[in-house]
Amino acid sequence: MQFNEKWLRTFANPSLDSDALAHALTMAGLEVEAKWPCAAPFSKVVVAQILSAEKHPDADRLQVCQVDAGAGEPLQVVCGAANARPGLKVACAMVGAELPGISIRQAKVRGVESFGMLCSAKELGISLESSGIIELADDAPVGKDLRDFLELDDHVMVLKLTPNRSDCLSILGIARDVAAITGVELSKPQLAPAVLNAAVQKKVSVLEPQACPRYAGRMIINVRATAKTPEWMVRRLERCGLRSISAIVDITNYVLLEMGQPLHAFDANKLKGDIQVRMAKPGESLTLLNEQTIELQPDMLVIADDHAAVALAGVMGGHETAVNDFTVNIFLESAFFSPSVIAGKARRLGFSSDSSYRFERGVDYGNTMAALERATQLIVEICGGDAGPITEVVSQLPERKPVRMRMPRLNAVLGIALEEVQVARFFHQLGLEYGLSDGVFEVTPPSYRFDIRIEEDLIEEVARLHGYDNIPALEPHADLRMLAAPEEKLDRSWLRDVLVAHDYQEIVTYSFVEESWERGLLGNTDPIPLKNPIASDMSVMRSGLWGGLLDTLVYNLNRKQERVRLFEIGAAYLRDGTGYQEVTRVSGLAYGAFAPEQWAQTTREVDFFDVKAEVDALTQNLAEYAPVQHPALHPGQTARVMLAGKVIGWLGKLHPKWQQQYELPRGAILFELDAEALLNRTLPQYQELPKSPPVRRDIAVLVDENVPVQAILDTVRNAKISLLHSVALFDLYKGKGIPESKKSLAFLVLMQDTQKTLTDAEADEVVAKVLDLMVCQHGAELRT
Repeated sequence: MQFNEKWLRTFANPSLDSDALAHALTMAGLEVEAKWPCAAPFSKVVVAQILSAEKHPDADRLQVCQVDAGAGEPLQVVCGAANARPGLKVACAMVGAELPGISIRQAKVRGVESFGMLCSAKELGISLESSGIIELADDAPVGKDLRDFLELDDHVMVLKLTPNRSDCLSILGIARDVAAITGVELSKPQLAPAVLNAAVQKKVSVLEPQACPRYAGRMIINVRATAKTPEWMVRRLERCGLRSISAIVDITNYVLLEMGQPLHAFDANKLKGDIQVRMAKPGESLTLLNEQTIELQPDMLVIADDHAAVALAGVMGGHETAVNDFTVNIFLESAFFSPSVIAGKARRLGFSSDSSYRFERGVDYGNTMAALERATQLIVEICGGDAGPITEVVSQLPERKPVRMRMPRLNAVLGIALEEVQVARFFHQLGLEYGLSDGVFEVTPPSYRFDIRIEEDLIEEVARLHGYDNIPALEPHADLRMLAAPEEKLDRSWLRDVLVAHDYQEIVTYSFVEESWERGLLGNTDPIPLKNPIASDMSVMRSGLWGGLLDTLVYNLNRKQERVRLFEIGAAYLRDGTGYQEVTRVSGLAYGAFAPEQWAQTTREVDFFDVKAEVDALTQNLAEYAPVQHPALHPGQTARVMLAGKVIGWLGKLHPKWQQQYELPRGAILFELDAEALLNRTLPQYQELPKSPPVRRDIAVLVDENVPVQAILDTVRNAKISLLHSVALFDLYKGKGIPESKKSLAFLVLMQDTQKTLTDAEADEVVAKVLDLMVCQHGAELRT
């Protein structure tokens, strides 16, 4: 919001200079983003009138002017401006004047004495460009200091407003805050109902009352559309960033800036019938004031006559019914449109307007009639004309529900101790109606404060009025004792350390992936879709991390990196009944040679068992493996990884079809594990040192070829046979002497008693129990 300081001070004029006022606004939450003077510093420049202008005797482009500068005697000034002429009111720099970069002295110009200079806007630092000397109004008082006459001792400020403070998109709204902050009196424009000299009016039908809860308009006839906009109004508009167009348009823009209410003036003679507020009809089009023809959509609210749409409500008027120099009668509109109906419409059409900027944030529906009266007052005063009665249609306006604020909550949030009397004074300064009971304020927000809805909003208002710079910045106090770190739980950095030690490099990829990855690569038939994806190939949440690893592998191969080791620790997202579950996975990929090229070792490709060793390191050699099928992995080289009997992930070689799809010259080995399961560990337990050495016995058995060794070992270990220390496989043989579909397994059996040496009989009994379990549970046969 851009505005000039002098205009603001006509509403609220605190005893603060420009810098102090800007600081006060910023500390109250209205950040002053920029501030600059309206004119460069200069002195001794006055309003003057050219009495005569004669051609210079020795220069074709110069004139010798006699100028009345209010000093009694006319001054002779040599001027080269083409627009210098008798009777013109101009800006004259007297001898001794200091202009930006120029000091005015008495001088001879081509032999003719000159006692000053007639100035252009550029020479005075008022404008960057100028086509001649400044032409002032005919009623400009001769001899008056130019800075005072043009109000050049003024500053322009730009507020960086947050979207919730739409009430400050006007001079009146900013002044309300200035008055509240500084305690000065707020002076509003003096409004009186217009004198009704005309009986003509238009009937208004609001067909969409929810979209337009309030609509008001009046006819003003016999206006002079060619009337000149007053200089004071032009200056204020320009300093707020708007150029002067015509008197009627300038007045609607002026009221928009002054009171925050967008208005629109229709040429009433171009309207065909009465006014309707309705949604656009299918196939309807409209040419706007910016001469852009748009196809209206069914969700667009329009202002229409009996024939067609004449304006896009809350955004911009139509070109066909715009006022011009030939306009005699106008229909002046002031309305409140629901923000949800206006929001996004201008952006969809590729432009923005001051009206849409305000309506989509919310305007004061209690100000609709006042703004209409203010605009009528200015139009009749400047353009003449006769005002007719107001036609108003009102339905259900937004309800302003009371908001409760507790004093203990206020002081807890702000970290300071405020009294009820102080808070009550702040609310009074803000113009908020309130009640107080048992330390609880109940505040009813006014119609212009759409942003006050919850307790925290009121706390913010109190903080603003108290002053953010008055809230002390206290150093935080915290208990710096180290928290207990259970030894049973490893830190996630341990996973990184293990993988980096095995020559892996960490990557971080997006959690948003292509839907085909989820369905094909991971077999997820019901991926979690994104409502607003940032790209078509990032439309679902990932349930696994392999897609990102493979994509990064391809990226590296395209850059001639033939040996790649990658891992990622990240989140995967799964459906959990009607909700969602986020789990942390550690995933890795190995591709290319087992080790970097070197002279002492033959080069070979990394294989399943190489990566299995790295998975064993992550699982602290406690993992168990079993064959499984996975859509991303090779059918014969895939295993599920289990820890403590629970499946925690997969390990395997990339499926040939995916290898072909990614155009990989050779296969990649992949693994993915549940990170949380890897971070649990069992602490070592003290055991008494044995007094005697263990006894070892070896047994060999024949079993069916499809019997897993791990199943046999699990059976023996789970039996918890007394004196049995451990059982391990040390040989597997198939071939000569072994029947087909059979395999020979040789186990070492270690037995030990911590108190004494085992006898042969005791050792034989243990071996017999082990062999009996193998025979009974797995159909083993002792091999002799």
